[in-house]
Amino acid sequence: MAKDKAPGRVVADNRGARYHYEITDTVEAGIALVGTEVKSLRANKATIGEAYAGPSGNEIFLFNANIPEYLQANRFNHEPRRPRRLLLNRRQIDKFIGATQREGFTLVPLKLYFNENGRAKIELGLGRGKKLHDKRESEKKKDWERERGRLMRDKG
Repeated sequence: MAKDKAPGRVVADNRGARYHYEITDTVEAGIALVGTEVKSLRANKATIGEAYAGPSGNEIFLFNANIPEYLQANRFNHEPRRPRRLLLNRRQIDKFIGATQREGFTLVPLKLYFNENGRAKIELGLGRGKKLHDKRESEKKKDWERERGRLMRDKG
């Protein structure tokens, strides 16, 4: 298998999601894509930093994810920021719709990747937004872990 088509390859990562949200639950979901979107993803061109997922009717969609147009596709191209339907079980859809509407949770995309079978998947996190003091606390904890690692490495 070629290097760029390795199984489990991450295409886009939302690194700020765990900083801004307290993630309580994660789930893997498929994405309904058109052909040029898949080709663009295989070229590692996608951003999910500003994306979010939410209900629209009885389905859950991924909004504001940017998958740029595939240059060789000319007139058969897709719209870069169109809403994309997420493929979940009915029980999962009902659970996430209830959590977002009643309990104040948000569906945050954490990672966009290809699984072992070559299918595009997205890892969603069910999270609640952190307050400023929570962000400061997590920043302090992260700094301390980094400093502790340096001290342990220096001491031998």
